[in-house]
Amino acid sequence: MEIGVVGAGSWGTALAIQMAKKGFSVTLWVRRKEYLKKILDAGENVDYLPGIPLPPMINLTVDLEQAVQGKALLILSVPSHAVAEMSRSIDPYITGTPIIVNTAKGLVEGPLQRLSQVIYHNLSINHSRCPVAVLSGPNHAEEVSRLIPTATVVAAEEKKVAEQVQDILMTPNFRVYTNPDITGVELGGALKNIIAIGSGACEGMGYGDNTRAALLTRGLVEITRLGQAMGARSATFSGLTGIGDLFVTCTSVHSRNRYVGLMLGQGKKLDEITDSMQMVAEGIKTAKAAYLLSGHYGVNMPITAEVYAILFKGRKLQEAVQNLMQRAKTFEMEDMAFQ
Repeated sequence: MEIGVVGAGSWGTALAIQMAKKGFSVTLWVRRKEYLKKILDAGENVDYLPGIPLPPMINLTVDLEQAVQGKALLILSVPSHAVAEMSRSIDPYITGTPIIVNTAKGLVEGPLQRLSQVIYHNLSINHSRCPVAVLSGPNHAEEVSRLIPTATVVAAEEKKVAEQVQDILMTPNFRVYTNPDITGVELGGALKNIIAIGSGACEGMGYGDNTRAALLTRGLVEITRLGQAMGARSATFSGLTGIGDLFVTCTSVHSRNRYVGLMLGQGKKLDEITDSMQMVAEGIKTAKAAYLLSGHYGVNMPITAEVYAILFKGRKLQEAVQNLMQRAKTFEMEDMAFQ
């Protein structure tokens, strides 16, 4: 089987390494020619996965046609805001009906779409039958590339598609589960980034474990509320793409979204933070999309609303905390209110 990985960031590179070590023929597309030379000279992805040697059997290229044409599996590993454009870019080179696996975690603000919907909508009619799967979970590329035991989940509309991706990606160190709830898996992976920004901010402001535990727990309630309103299954958010990804993103030193919040909590400006980062913190754009979705579906998401206001309306962090803590009293769960 020939596999194409579109995007040589940390996650695309980590997955390419995993599959090459399994013996698959892997082509990894690099966006810039000068960066391709940098990788080849160093023998590793120096900016995104330093210290991890690239297996020699990975074919690196800047030629998108070479990365896409004739491949049975295509992995899109680009930031969420680039998924639409990349879907259109690969379309002319697709042959047959390869499985397209999206690894980005986010929402698109314009049409308020999940990323699998974005991919479908930007492929031509000739390739509209290509099955799209989603890979999500508590998966930091830095650890996956070092073969540290990791679990993840793949979701697709058809069982056979999810199981085929599962078979390809599964290794002794990378355990892959399947889930038919593609809506829930995508939303869990996207929305937890918003809560991670809030968690980092609490840490930066000097708050303790109590605060962070409350934020994660109530954040999961918000994620589940919106997910159910959009047709997801509540049980999905008790799994790897819910609790699992929420926990790791809110607590890990590898988390870009936690880092954004941490810096905000220490008084840095958002532009200053993002300008200093090598990689994209998806939670920033997702916060705006989620805020709009909560209004569209009439879902109460106070943490999301406060994070949105901090990022886009200039709200002070202390004011956001006061708003959350001094809200009108209520019951913990909608189905657990006193009768």
